[in-house]
Amino acid sequence: MRCDLHVHSKASGMFNLAGLKHLCQECYSEPLEVYDLLKQRGMTAFTLTDHDSIEGSEALRSHPDFFLSEEVTVRMPSGTEAHLGVYNITERDHVEIQRRAKDFVSLLMYLTERKLFFGVNHVFSGLTGRRETEDFAWFESYVPAYEARNGQMWRKSNESAAHLAARLGKIAVAGSDAHALAGVGLTYTEVPGARTADEFFAGLRSGWGRVAGEHGTYARITEDVFSIIGSLFADKRWTSVFAPIVPLVPVFSAGHWLNEIRFCRKWTAAMGNGGARKRKLWDIDPSFEANWAS
Repeated sequence: MRCDLHVHSKASGMFNLAGLKHLCQECYSEPLEVYDLLKQRGMTAFTLTDHDSIEGSEALRSHPDFFLSEEVTVRMPSGTEAHLGVYNITERDHVEIQRRAKDFVSLLMYLTERKLFFGVNHVFSGLTGRRETEDFAWFESYVPAYEARNGQMWRKSNESAAHLAARLGKIAVAGSDAHALAGVGLTYTEVPGARTADEFFAGLRSGWGRVAGEHGTYARITEDVFSIIGSLFADKRWTSVFAPIVPLVPVFSAGHWLNEIRFCRKWTAAMGNGGARKRKLWDIDPSFEANWAS
């Protein structure tokens, strides 16, 4: 069974950047278009991981090979943000996940209690802003899966994530992180012999999974930005007044790509030098230790 475990639709909402958050969506892909393209590209299990949303799943829930997932923006104890992929959930799970998303420890306790499969996405990427050493310590202590290949990330970023996952004994997963149709299903996770979503995740937990497919490139990022801009112009025709700055897209995407390289090198070096000690729940509240012991 093959599944792209990180793919977006138009339900991912607006860009979380000043000047764009009320103007441009992160993705304009229709859920059914994403599903059909995933099938054409050899996927045999299907999900969407929209940002903090399951709205895109409405058109797909009648498909027996589809399961519900989302990409959660979570607030870490350090005050930073991270993206967690949470898979094979229910609507009730989604409501509770979003209620707890601003508190990593609270969310962690819910996901663990419900035995939901989850992982940290694009470990060595600056997409969610700054990172702190203790964030990696929390991931090491409590997050079972690491995204070891992301179809939008620099090859060395993926290799660093895969190396860290292997060193820490984490489950490696992969997905395209496609925000435009061009990349859908080109990076994926495979579990041989699995026939259902439950068997797929049981196989991942048992170490039978493998990551496969393409890494990200500067050209792919630039192509996707052009695609999103084209969709924006079609969706809001008045935005075509910004057409004169479109030729600068390769410059902006180059800046983004170089920042990703810098971020990856910084944190790969930091983790390679021993990283940080594991974190425990009682590092936040000493009462956890007493309750745990009892």
